[in-house]
Amino acid sequence: MRFETLAIHSGDRPDRTFGAVSAPIYQTSTFAFEEVGKTKGYDYSRTANPTRKVLEDTIARLEGGKAGFAFATGMAAEATIIHLLKAGDHVISGDDVYGGTYRLFQDVMPDFGLEFTFLRMDNRQKIEAAIKPNTKLLWLETPSNPLLNIVDVEMAVDIAKKHNLMTVIDNTFATPYFLKPIDYGVDLVVHSTTKYLNGHCDVVGGAVVTTTDELTDRVQFLLNAMGTCASPFDCWLVLRGIETLAVRMKQHEANAAAVAEYLTKQSAVKKVFYPGLKSHPGHEIAKRQMRGFGGVVSFELGDVGAAKTFLNRVKVFSLAESLGGVVSLAEHPASMSHASMPADYRKKVGISDKLVRLSVGLENIDDLIEDLEQALRRL
Repeated sequence: MRFETLAIHSGDRPDRTFGAVSAPIYQTSTFAFEEVGKTKGYDYSRTANPTRKVLEDTIARLEGGKAGFAFATGMAAEATIIHLLKAGDHVISGDDVYGGTYRLFQDVMPDFGLEFTFLRMDNRQKIEAAIKPNTKLLWLETPSNPLLNIVDVEMAVDIAKKHNLMTVIDNTFATPYFLKPIDYGVDLVVHSTTKYLNGHCDVVGGAVVTTTDELTDRVQFLLNAMGTCASPFDCWLVLRGIETLAVRMKQHEANAAAVAEYLTKQSAVKKVFYPGLKSHPGHEIAKRQMRGFGGVVSFELGDVGAAKTFLNRVKVFSLAESLGGVVSLAEHPASMSHASMPADYRKKVGISDKLVRLSVGLENIDDLIEDLEQALRRL
């Protein structure tokens, strides 16, 4: 089945008990045993839950993986994955990753004996030069947050296989509709389902998709042992959102492309970051490995004052963190989503104080452009 059909028909649907077309919410902590040692497949919702299983199976099918796992948040998913490693292991990560990822890697996990190197993943020689005898993992994020940098996934996987490294990719921005990392040999895919998979700004969640039996067993063990799983109701909300993922992503991209083109023509705008623009340094790679460029556009204004003035003026765009919902959002990464990064580090990787990130929603494009125009008019 094709993507749009899989998004609606994957998992145990219709429900076997009463034929419910919409997956039921099994809002229960525990399940009755038929007799000692015999269940109907479930015993405790931390370990597994029927609603969660439908979501997990759906995400796994969309990504083309072995199995899926749903977590309470995107960071819960990342924290669980990083526990696949042990003290003394080394990770190479993109340098302009989501601020919460950077905080986990830089400020939390080193206390448990893990070592991290952050670099721009745009050059084979640079990546290979960072590999150490204890390197175990390449952590990729493409398009990156918030600079929309593009990683050549095929190149990264080739390096990893050459050096016997595991690869993890955060596919939140692209979603499996635009990018299928497992097709390129990636070992694990992670999502913040809070974003496009849910698509309605009404839940937080995360997901992991595995590619082997060994990784499936290990992630399942960690999810159960650490208790990082998503609740049944949250899973149902994400599952409902996924059913419209394909149509939403098409419109997100159409609107984002129009916004990016508009911004390139504005004198107050100094630089636009969007992989769909031919001027973007990663455009050709993105065009080769993706079937679309996503719904996030970032841009720089003249200075931090202009950025804050613009953000205080927008009306259709809501001034808020997060992204991927039907509603358009605008934020200031330096003081919001990436505030956990030290100022000198943000400057080093190019996340300037004058940077604005837009999550372009599904409103009428004329209304979005008019809102940008009135906010930019007096800058």
